[in-house]
Amino acid sequence: MLSNTEQLEIQGYDENEKMFLVKSPSGEIVKVHDTFAEMFPLWASRILITAQNEKWAQIAADVTTGFATSVIMAPAEAAIERSVPADQTPDNRPGMLIQIYNRDRFELKNQLMQRIGQCIMTCPTTKALNGLTGKRTLNVGSSLRYFGDGFQKKALVGGRKCWKIPVMEGNFFVEDGFGAMEAVAGGNFMIFAKTPEQCLKAAEAAVEAIRTNAPDVIMPFPGGVCRSGSKAGSLKYKMKASTNEAYCPTLRTIVPNTVVPENVECVLEIVLNGLTLDAVKNAMKVGVLASIAVPGVVKISAGNYGGKLGPFKAFLKDTIGVVEADPKEKVKAPKA
Repeated sequence: MLSNTEQLEIQGYDENEKMFLVKSPSGEIVKVHDTFAEMFPLWASRILITAQNEKWAQIAADVTTGFATSVIMAPAEAAIERSVPADQTPDNRPGMLIQIYNRDRFELKNQLMQRIGQCIMTCPTTKALNGLTGKRTLNVGSSLRYFGDGFQKKALVGGRKCWKIPVMEGNFFVEDGFGAMEAVAGGNFMIFAKTPEQCLKAAEAAVEAIRTNAPDVIMPFPGGVCRSGSKAGSLKYKMKASTNEAYCPTLRTIVPNTVVPENVECVLEIVLNGLTLDAVKNAMKVGVLASIAVPGVVKISAGNYGGKLGPFKAFLKDTIGVVEADPKEKVKAPKA
């Protein structure tokens, strides 16, 4: 895998297609679309789940972040950020950090209450602690305490104000308040590859690189990968979103707006949410570099709505180390 600071060898620039021609480590030429990912603000919170061991912290994190791929249809966007070793948690137990996003901070509070109450409190040995210092504090624990039906007590966990709620196992501890902040959602890049196997391998490499080298971000789709990219609205039906036919290889010869090259059989998308714009940009760079290094990748692109969706942009040229220059100075693509 290429390092995050390593600049790729730019072979040229195709003015007609608006693509940078990049030489991959395997010697193949990968086209990187001269475009940007367009992002939008969502409210975010972060939960530190600790448990008796890594197994139960992982189980609680998996369940708590379920049905949370996209706010298009799901009630939230959520995923695991990373594991936290026991020597870095307030109660000296292994933990998992998860992030949860919503359009509205009041609905975000509801999502935290529902997911903590139904998924963490019910899970053996777990505690739910705040993982974010935000501009706002959501009174989650102070609301969930009423489950204790008057038997709940104030408690401290590593110096943090928490509530101790009696349960059949013993006691469930939940922090009184959880931080919330306006964060960034919708970072993305798309991988075009010759075969489905190569495309999935490239996507997996990107996800692994991001999880290892890009803090403060999550990838809310299954395994960090989305195969069913959507467009706003529908060509035929009254729907919020529908399949993005331009990116479907099986429709390449049918739809006039296809962007799938003839030698591509699969397209997969990595979608990113992050606590800051810089965090998302860094994750995109890490992921793009990792995917380009996989043989069979033909093209990298990103989705946007021309600036109409949101105020944040991340340019793909920054992920491959292209320094801004006068367009007239761009190297023309060599003739085939």
